[in-house]
Amino acid sequence: MTTKKLPIGLSDFKELIENDYYYIDKTKYIKDIINSSSKILLLPRPRRFGKTLNLSMLKYFFDKSLENHKELFKGLEIEKHEEFELYQGKYPVIFMTFKDVKHSQWEACFSSIKTAVKKEYSRHRYLLETDTLYPEDKIYFQDILSSELKETGCDQALYNLSEYLHRHYNEKVMILIDEYDTPIHAAYTSGYYNKLIEFIRNFLSAGLKDNTYLFKGVLTGILRVAKESVFSGLNNLGVYTLLDKEFNTFFGFTEPEAAELLKDYDLSNRYNDVSAWYNGYNFGGEVIYNPWSILQFTHRTPDIPSPYWVNTADTGMIDQLATEGGRELKEEIGQLLDGNCITKQVYDSIVMKDIEIRGNLLWSFLLFSGYLKVVGEKGQKNTYQLAIPNQEVRYIYEEMIERWFDTKVRSASLEEMTRALEQGDIKLFEIMLRKVVIQVMSYHDLAGEPEKVYHALVLGMLVWMSFAYEIRSNRESGYGRYDIMMKPKDLSRHGIIIEFKMVDEEKTPEQTLKKAMEQIENKKYAAELEAAGIKEIIKIAVAFKGKELWVEQR
Repeated sequence: MTTKKLPIGLSDFKELIENDYYYIDKTKYIKDIINSSSKILLLPRPRRFGKTLNLSMLKYFFDKSLENHKELFKGLEIEKHEEFELYQGKYPVIFMTFKDVKHSQWEACFSSIKTAVKKEYSRHRYLLETDTLYPEDKIYFQDILSSELKETGCDQALYNLSEYLHRHYNEKVMILIDEYDTPIHAAYTSGYYNKLIEFIRNFLSAGLKDNTYLFKGVLTGILRVAKESVFSGLNNLGVYTLLDKEFNTFFGFTEPEAAELLKDYDLSNRYNDVSAWYNGYNFGGEVIYNPWSILQFTHRTPDIPSPYWVNTADTGMIDQLATEGGRELKEEIGQLLDGNCITKQVYDSIVMKDIEIRGNLLWSFLLFSGYLKVVGEKGQKNTYQLAIPNQEVRYIYEEMIERWFDTKVRSASLEEMTRALEQGDIKLFEIMLRKVVIQVMSYHDLAGEPEKVYHALVLGMLVWMSFAYEIRSNRESGYGRYDIMMKPKDLSRHGIIIEFKMVDEEKTPEQTLKKAMEQIENKKYAAELEAAGIKEIIKIAVAFKGKELWVEQR
């Protein structure tokens, strides 16, 4: 068992190594970056998967502008390879992070970008004392340091600094940019997207496109923003998303790494808990664990795992998905919550402004942001089967459904309805369900396949009861597929089966209820609950016509 401190929230490689924090060695990827045929590498991954720490590691490995950091890599994987002696401490490095550039107005955003640029120029302030800068260079440098520079000058800052460093060291320059797309997300949600894109395109193109002073460039972010919107003309760009095998274990923890971490902190007996809650990501065919959540779990050792990663998220985009999405979208979320996969086309290059007009882009956004995972192989036309990765992310979707209903229904109505179901008071359940339907449903919702609409509505509401019941939908039991089954986690409590039937023109509500109940009985939907030893089973038939509904129980 180790006594090393856990590096929770620590993203500076030097601080981590010098203070002997626990470290899972990712230095082998330094060799892969050096030997990559791509001069510029874009490595998008979800939040909190170690992007900033890994970029910091690259900075300390290559940087020759300050003291040599060779000792930091003693005993690590990269030291075993010839690239260590050939490349360590060889190149001046430009390192910028945009992770805090998220503002509601363009003026504040640009000011924050200038601060990030100023910080890196300040790190290389020693250039002002040399004779390698021309007088006009020193004026430009000083304008950066005094925050005087305007947009048309600041967009050349990356290129100019690379030229100054090359001139001083007579070596090519390594450019590292962390969270390059954070300002793009903020600009999209705050309404200055076009203004930001124009600046960031010029800024990155100047520094990375045809820059003769460049050795390598490495960028991280969450999404690969479409080439035509940001990376225009960068023909030497290599993009390695979580769908690719290259660099697939650079971010996050592999299964062996996660198992070793738990073993080192005497928590091997909690491996199953950790797997259910925090693994399930599929990066290029490799199972990956969420590093932020595992470190939090290992540090706190809770009796019951908690959602740590989701509590750091800005779920604005997902809230928008829930509140503005149509009936089909809510049905698909219901399928995901039921443990099923959905098949969707995945676009690994996203133009943010297209999300509103091309709804299918949202699934790509959710995948690359860490809210879905790929199951199986790629299908035709870039289609993939997508599923919820783990219990922690499932929690987000449950919360999302809760928020969606909160915008349309007083939560007291929902609580009363679900409590009635839990207590077996089916008459009160019927009254409250009728009230919810009147508040939530529109006749537009009921066009098409109303049975599915009612099914999805009730299934979404029952998510509130997942602490006490396993909520199942459209699964086989007996000789058919029930609509909804609620299996109590405490097997001494009652189980529930719900069947929905639309009242057609030729039948009365009473006849429709009778048919639904006969289906429950004849197809033995209760078989699964009975096999689990549940003694009391409430069978509920729901008949409906438009917003009118009738309920019968046995």
